[in-house]
Amino acid sequence: MSDMPPRLIYRRPQPADLTSVFAIFGDPKTNQFNPAGPMTDMAQAAALLSRWLQHWATHGYGWWAISSTQAPDNILGFAGIAAHDYLGKAVINLGYRFAVEAWGHGYATEAAQTALTHAFHYLGLPEVFGLVRPDHVASIRVLEKIGMHRFGDLDDVPGKAPSLVFRIQRQDA
Repeated sequence: MSDMPPRLIYRRPQPADLTSVFAIFGDPKTNQFNPAGPMTDMAQAAALLSRWLQHWATHGYGWWAISSTQAPDNILGFAGIAAHDYLGKAVINLGYRFAVEAWGHGYATEAAQTALTHAFHYLGLPEVFGLVRPDHVASIRVLEKIGMHRFGDLDDVPGKAPSLVFRIQRQDA
């Protein structure tokens, strides 16, 4: 796979990405496993984008806006790593969300693997975590494909089954 030309373009998000953030994070289908549900207005998307931009400014890395090499102006999704709080414990969390039309092409796996490579080989981070709802089979499969292993549970959604916590350490990548 490494001999193949890259299919995806990764870039730092920009304020102009606001409509794409809302389109993807506001879609009920892309939020099927999100206990908070889809975003309901542009203000929520603006707040998320602002957090991403601030994370980049503070840490020098974060979530990327992702497009294909064939259509570089069409954002397929967003993915990357970012500092995250798991109920009081600071960790580096891997995340991804793609538009429905981008599903089934291996983009989440490719972006997740790229994020791990960036975390370990360029940033020198010791470990990366992934948090997933227990019924989100496709996302669990992505985490397993990139070498992450079940690490534990996190009771993060009141009244619901705990989320599954996956982890990979730099020496295992």
